[in-house]
Amino acid sequence: MTHPGPSFSIDRLADAALRLLALFSWLLLAAFLVVVLTATHARAEDASCGGKDLLAEMAKTDPEKLADMRKEADAIENGKSILWKIEKPGVKPSWLYGTMHLTDPRVLKLSDTADTAYKSAGTVVIETDEVLDPQAPLKVMANDPQLMMFTDDTTLEKLIPQDKLEGVKAGLTAHGLSLAALNKMQPWIVSSMLAMSACEMERTKSGAAFLDIKLARDAKAEGKEVTGLETIKDQLGAMASLPLKFHVEGLIEALNLGPKLPDLFETMTILYMRGDIGMIVPLMRSVSPDGSMKGETYGDFEEKMINARNRVMTDHAAPIIDKGNVFIAVGALHLPGDKGLVTLLRGKGYTVTAQ
Repeated sequence: MTHPGPSFSIDRLADAALRLLALFSWLLLAAFLVVVLTATHARAEDASCGGKDLLAEMAKTDPEKLADMRKEADAIENGKSILWKIEKPGVKPSWLYGTMHLTDPRVLKLSDTADTAYKSAGTVVIETDEVLDPQAPLKVMANDPQLMMFTDDTTLEKLIPQDKLEGVKAGLTAHGLSLAALNKMQPWIVSSMLAMSACEMERTKSGAAFLDIKLARDAKAEGKEVTGLETIKDQLGAMASLPLKFHVEGLIEALNLGPKLPDLFETMTILYMRGDIGMIVPLMRSVSPDGSMKGETYGDFEEKMINARNRVMTDHAAPIIDKGNVFIAVGALHLPGDKGLVTLLRGKGYTVTAQ
């Protein structure tokens, strides 16, 4: 997914949509941080995800805007499916499946075609197989603590603008958190936790697995080979390479967006279940204050968190695919666009078709 980007300064104009794109990409790691670091506590009475379909509402209140979003989504390459068949002469077909990093039962249930492909595959590949080890984040933190924590005298309290500080404290308190307990965490770690709804946290802490992890665990239990395309350190390093100010403002934005998240994730889930992943970015764009995601900061984020990772995933996936009979499951946002996995795999000579 590529978008034009002229001049831009980090302000509130496009932050909301950009932060949401970042949070969507980080929910997989957030699940482990919630469990391993035990920094947040969801209340049982808050365990209903809820949320309404924003697009259904928009169809009634602003059909013209919805039509513009649909036009934008239709222009995104490979944005109409979450399941793709990968073929190459002389090699058994493989499969590329876009996941949503949630424990929602609707997401966990594969279509009949996807289920057959998954069950018949000899190898299952996810973004990082390190997530199968509950201690993996702690190992990364032990070896490279600066990726997740401030190792000098920096604290979140020092980084948050004074005129926002009390609001942040109040927002964290509303989530059952305290700034004092999180003060040494990198801001994107806290943001990723805030992106998880109460019901997602409850399910995760009760042992429910995100789709990616469930697929890998089940495959491993059946004796299949399970491997990954990148490491947790790679993912953390990509996020850490973005400006710290960007992440601090992202934390503030995550708190501001809190009431909207159930509706947003419900709408994204509906789009995902339809295979309409090209509509996700227009949806995110629609909730930003000026309806845009643009500029140098967005371009930097898109390059480091999506495009660069797509290239790495493609390079690592190719020799695995060449063995044949592989089921690759990665975040759905990595599939569409002229720099997405579908296009990149075609560039390596594979025939990739929507199913």
